[in-house]
Amino acid sequence: MTLPVRNMVLGLAALLFSAAVQAADMSPSIGFPIEFILFGATLLGVALFHNQTLYVGLSGFAVIALYKTFVTGFATGAGFPGFAAHLGHESVTLANLLLLLLGFALLARHFEKSHIPVILPKYLPDDWRGAFLMLVMVFVLSSFLDNIAAALIGGAMAHQLFRAKVHIGYLAAIVAASNAGGAGSVLGDTTTTMMWIDGVSPLDVTHAFVASATALIVFGIPAARLQQAYAPILKGGHGHTHIDWARVGIVGLMLSLAMATNIFVNLFYPEEADHFPFLGASVWLAIMLTLPVRRHDWEVLPESLRGAVFLLSLVLCASMMPVEKLPGASWPTTLGLGFVSAVFDNIPLTALALKQGGYDWGVLAYAVGFGGSMVWFGSSAGVALSNMYPEARSVTLWLRHGWFVVVAYVTGFFVLLALLGWHPHEPHKTNKVVPTAQSPAVTR
Repeated sequence: MTLPVRNMVLGLAALLFSAAVQAADMSPSIGFPIEFILFGATLLGVALFHNQTLYVGLSGFAVIALYKTFVTGFATGAGFPGFAAHLGHESVTLANLLLLLLGFALLARHFEKSHIPVILPKYLPDDWRGAFLMLVMVFVLSSFLDNIAAALIGGAMAHQLFRAKVHIGYLAAIVAASNAGGAGSVLGDTTTTMMWIDGVSPLDVTHAFVASATALIVFGIPAARLQQAYAPILKGGHGHTHIDWARVGIVGLMLSLAMATNIFVNLFYPEEADHFPFLGASVWLAIMLTLPVRRHDWEVLPESLRGAVFLLSLVLCASMMPVEKLPGASWPTTLGLGFVSAVFDNIPLTALALKQGGYDWGVLAYAVGFGGSMVWFGSSAGVALSNMYPEARSVTLWLRHGWFVVVAYVTGFFVLLALLGWHPHEPHKTNKVVPTAQSPAVTR
């Protein structure tokens, strides 16, 4: 981080905190909590400073935490004791998310080195259907891999298939396919993984696939035709490439152990799930067990850790929001969240929704998961793919050539509502923190 940018971020943080303190007494009159203004400013900073997201996220967390500590207090109490209690309440969720993000980074590298992504393209047709089926592959991969990994694998396959001439509209489609495939699976997207960690059943998000599959058809066909006209498919020869089944086995063990642990804990020890990160620990148990089988690519962890800390900072910011002041959960609100996620990170939006409760989790998973595809920086998959294809870093070109992603989002959303309706779930956790008589939250 360069000195001018660091000073800009720190200056923005100081300005926000000063303005928040001065506006604290105005909060009742304006009817809008200052926390949301600070949170919105943090997300705006993330959108503007793409290369400094870690520092912006941490600055936003620090400002909001200081404001809550010295001005409004927490649900767990006032001052530093209330802040410490709040962190303690969120610690298991944060630990689970951190362990899963780092573990899935290793998992993605094993899948990539298994040679499956290299072999798959040789089975594709030579016309636009091949380009469409490649998007289907990305969709399927994202259902059990992280959507970032699926987007990068899709980008690598496209680079090979189209001789490095990949249209921006098709890049938007790759991102959309990766986000769509992860929307209905708790293994495929950080947002759905967060729901899983928070206690939402994996089965309660699967109906998002109805919307995702619809959207895939709507954006996939025009994107494939566009790419075929721009640069026809050209398959390379990989006849002597063989699948590394040991790495496939490592991927399978990590995923199956995570699923089995989640089912076992929720069936027999549901109360203990709030006191220990069983889900994340199960993934790392699989990593330790497979040490003699193949070397894990530990070198990916430092960069993955930076990304994970950034996401955790946004989750913590969202956890400090007074969600009782938000509009009630409804399908119009959820539809709007999808458009918001196109310009603001969907991780904190999901955290807010989980804290508020009362959503149809499958509809929400589709909205916040797929909605970020409409702009290149609206999802982590888009940001990651733009590092591989820098020409994609243009909102104007992304919207002009990837317009079908916006149409697909709206179409998929209303097809899901028409077929299955809106069915909000009851609160899935009963141990919500409430203010105590001994340590009341400070109000202004």
